[in-house]
Amino acid sequence: MKKLMTMIALLIAGASFGQVSFGDVIGIIVQDGTNEPIDYARVFILDHGKAYNSRTGMDGKFKISAIPSGTYELLIMKDQDTMRAGQVKVMTEAIADVGTIMYTNDVIKQLEGVIISANGDGLKLIKGFLPIPRLEAEEIARSPNKFSISTMVSSMTTDVKKTDDGSLVFRGARKGDMIYYVDGMKIVGDQLNLPSTSIGNMMVYSGGLPAQFGDTMGGVVAIETKGYFDLLRQYESAQLRKNK
Repeated sequence: MKKLMTMIALLIAGASFGQVSFGDVIGIIVQDGTNEPIDYARVFILDHGKAYNSRTGMDGKFKISAIPSGTYELLIMKDQDTMRAGQVKVMTEAIADVGTIMYTNDVIKQLEGVIISANGDGLKLIKGFLPIPRLEAEEIARSPNKFSISTMVSSMTTDVKKTDDGSLVFRGARKGDMIYYVDGMKIVGDQLNLPSTSIGNMMVYSGGLPAQFGDTMGGVVAIETKGYFDLLRQYESAQLRKNK
């Protein structure tokens, strides 16, 4: 019985920490040379045998929804010809806007410079509207503050200050009036010890909290850890950059 309960607990923990995060990709496809919108072209992303795809409308616009976070190659198919349109980085609850893609009849050609992460000032669009300070794994790895989560959080927005004892104070709230969420699980306490190498991304909500974080008057630090597929996509992305 004891072994059974242990296995159930491990399965529940695995389900909680193994949750998949999703994002969207939007853009416009036009004909190279004429800038005419291309309609009914298939735009898709392949992920280990599974395809995430969409069709362009009369205006050439497309939107691919519910893609697991990671870096992928964007492909365009028109009249049975497929063009590689470059890499796109999909982030959790964010919209990656690849802008305008010029479709060329040279289907071997791979366009460069079409990767845009929502907007250009370092803030990503959460659900398409609210700008939320966010750090991705690559940014965390380069951060001089990566050995202290509270220091990283306080450096992401002026709405948060770090006290001498390492606690975080959100503007308009009392010391310690905040919550950490790791992979959707609430962590009690205003200080968190977590290796920075295990973090996939980190977001700071200092106001306008989503409904799932509604039990605090301060702020929320939401962290998603890396999973197996995150590491696999990271490796595959590196291989794509090497053109292997």
